[in-house]
Amino acid sequence: MNRITQLFNIQYPIIQGGMIWNSGYKLASAVSNAGGLGLIGAGSMYPEVLREHIQKCKKATDKPFGVNIPMLYPNIEEIMQIVKEEGVKIVFTSAGNPKTWTPFLKENGITVVHVVSSTKFALKAQEAGVDAVVAEGFEAGGHNGRDETTTLTLIPMVKEQVTIPLIAAGGIASGRGMLAAMCLGADGVQMGSRFAASTESSAHDNFKKTIVETKEGDTQLTLKELAPVRLIKNKFYNDVQELYAKCPSKEDLENLLGKRRAKRGMFEGDLVEGELEIGQIAGIIHDILPVQNIMENVIQEFNQAKQEMITFEF
Repeated sequence: MNRITQLFNIQYPIIQGGMIWNSGYKLASAVSNAGGLGLIGAGSMYPEVLREHIQKCKKATDKPFGVNIPMLYPNIEEIMQIVKEEGVKIVFTSAGNPKTWTPFLKENGITVVHVVSSTKFALKAQEAGVDAVVAEGFEAGGHNGRDETTTLTLIPMVKEQVTIPLIAAGGIASGRGMLAAMCLGADGVQMGSRFAASTESSAHDNFKKTIVETKEGDTQLTLKELAPVRLIKNKFYNDVQELYAKCPSKEDLENLLGKRRAKRGMFEGDLVEGELEIGQIAGIIHDILPVQNIMENVIQEFNQAKQEMITFEF
């Protein structure tokens, strides 16, 4: 056991990212049943839809699972009440100040983890009383830092400053990636892109196939003025770049983005006008697999790479 498996009472220190339009109860329960920690992504759900997914997840697994809640959510108070009423034990918060909701969650016996993109915010999360932090490098598809700090540099810097358990995210989709992150000081890893391309992901098949086809250089971090996201280069992405050439205002960018652009791309499968968020690591994802197979492959590769390191000598 390590600090993460102990904190969540799970078999492997692998957490599935709570991705919008990808992370319904089917994905979350499958990851939990396979020994990791599955997360329902509340960011793309109306309150009552979230309640339904929590109830279905309870029926689909007897293992621990959690809910990822972006605090920019307009119905945040209703969402937090649902989490409390449904007896959710683990909540990952992101995109907001952890001081706002951590006391409420802790008072209700909920384990709280906050997602950060810098050492400064990791320290603020620790001060707010969270149980662990996810430090996410800018290789990731969502919740990116404007400073473009990579996972390779972010993890050891956060490790140097915080004492609570540390989960690495951004650019991790394999056992070797998991071992590398843990060598840098992480207690566990969070993987998004690899699980987005799973059989149980709620993403549209068009989007899943596009992830598999994505190669090095096919994604770019953009829209920093709104909320930094890494997008697959399609027509919508090109439209964004054309607008940037005209020195747009924040309002201009908001008008172009409009509403439900991410849903259109990832959930409805519009590969032309949709917003297609994915991590840089998509370049090594070559197949759409059941979650059980993904977990087995990651653990097998982790153990194999670990053995190779043990036998390696200078």
